[in-house]
Amino acid sequence: MTALKTLMGRELGRAAHLVLDCLLPPRCPSCGMLVHGPQRLCPDCFGSLTFIADPACLRCGLPFETKGEAGRLRLCATCLAHPPSFARARAALTYDEPARRLLLPFKHADRTELAGLLAMLMHRAGAPLLAEADLLVPVPLHRRRLVQRRYNQAALLAGRLATLAARPWAADALRRCRATQPLGELSAAERRRAVAGAFTVSPSSLARLRGRRILLIDDVLTSGATASACAEALAAAGVARVDVLVVARVPDPRRRQGRISSEALVHSEDADDFTSV
Repeated sequence: MTALKTLMGRELGRAAHLVLDCLLPPRCPSCGMLVHGPQRLCPDCFGSLTFIADPACLRCGLPFETKGEAGRLRLCATCLAHPPSFARARAALTYDEPARRLLLPFKHADRTELAGLLAMLMHRAGAPLLAEADLLVPVPLHRRRLVQRRYNQAALLAGRLATLAARPWAADALRRCRATQPLGELSAAERRRAVAGAFTVSPSSLARLRGRRILLIDDVLTSGATASACAEALAAAGVARVDVLVVARVPDPRRRQGRISSEALVHSEDADDFTSV
């Protein structure tokens, strides 16, 4: 009887989705083209994305143009000069115009439904980090910014990733204890100064964090200053290690970034998870 009820429930669910698709046909979240299922990109928009692939800096995930450029240590110049406080960072995409068409509406225009698609991209790119993580922790917003935006995009991503990877997450483990100025126009050194000491660990989370391997979740990684400040707060709380996983990585403006064109993936099995053809 239980099995029959489960089967009936699944069939009713499929029927409800079919009715909803007829009333509100799913569209590509990037361009608005009709697609065959929710949380799917059309082939053209998927093909325009730039997925980050090796070779990349082992520390911050910045892509190299060639293996030779990576050198023996496979560390970028910035990580050699100013090592970040986190162990590793990985991103699914280069932060370019196609990536911005997904991330900016998600972050600033209440397009919270994009969290599912973006988390799927992160899940694919960050599989090794997710496999080793004991706990997922989102980068927090200051309470004033949270009131203005009404949601924390990093927390939405962390929740979706936790489900995909079957990992626990802690929405309020970190707190932004003071507001910081917008970092967009600041240099890397100015960013580090702006966020220094801006994060603290929630007292109620101390026991849960101590000795654990933490995967910090955010939408975009630029200089790594915010992630490093978070990692320092977590290290002070006694965590074993902090890795970072984001949707997109801002490339080094001084040179072309190493990348893999997603056109090569459009006809692969991986593309089936993200596209509608």
